[in-house]
Amino acid sequence: MLGCFSGAGKIVSIVGAGSPDNMGQVMARKFAETGATVVVSGRRTEVLMALANDIAGDWVECDFCDRSSINTMITTIVERHGGIDVAINATGWGLLTPFCDTTEEELDRMVDLQFKGPYIWLQRLVEVMSARQAGNIIQISSATANIMLDNHAAYMGTKAGIDHVIRTVANEFGACGIRANTISPGLTDTPMTAEAMQSQALVDAFEQCYPLGRIGTSNDIAAAALFLASDDCFMTGENLQVNGGLCLRRNPRAEELHAAMVAAGDIPL
Repeated sequence: MLGCFSGAGKIVSIVGAGSPDNMGQVMARKFAETGATVVVSGRRTEVLMALANDIAGDWVECDFCDRSSINTMITTIVERHGGIDVAINATGWGLLTPFCDTTEEELDRMVDLQFKGPYIWLQRLVEVMSARQAGNIIQISSATANIMLDNHAAYMGTKAGIDHVIRTVANEFGACGIRANTISPGLTDTPMTAEAMQSQALVDAFEQCYPLGRIGTSNDIAAAALFLASDDCFMTGENLQVNGGLCLRRNPRAEELHAAMVAAGDIPL
């Protein structure tokens, strides 16, 4: 069917699938349902092994803050499976810290995980995919690369930076058969946001900012990734705002969230 991803014979690599039911795992299951061989990566080997077994796929350990680990992951996948057709990076760290309170250690970790690591990953993918004259790269970004969220500068800055690198890859290596795009969720119901999601007042405050009236799910993001991975998709260098129209408006301010949670009794006055 036009516009649908056909996974038969395809090798899909998904980094950031090391936490149960996180966005990477949901995407892995959806891609496996298409018949693709899905290779999941992350740091928690027991979780990866269980997921790979569930989806009849494969797993390779990877620390996205370590250059040698990224190189080894890609080399291992190519050696085992002959190449990589679709590569997805769903790693991230949702640090919320006031701008002037962000430590150098936090900044270093954020840059390693959300800029330097993805940059190295892209370099190796370009080498591997150029040799085959084909490949599809999807980076999970964030609506906050475009709109503000208080106390989120390091996260937002690194996401915005790697978005521009993705555009560079799309521009410079399209002639090699490589497509590269990003997906920008807003607040999404995932394990990373589980603590925040316990406050209905906070959820309500965010939902008021979404024209479609609800926050996102990992299934929303998986559907967009399947579209971008389709051979019929004639897109590269683009950023899909898969966030219910959030970027037409704005995220709630910190003081608005605080007031809503105080009124609901979630936090003391």
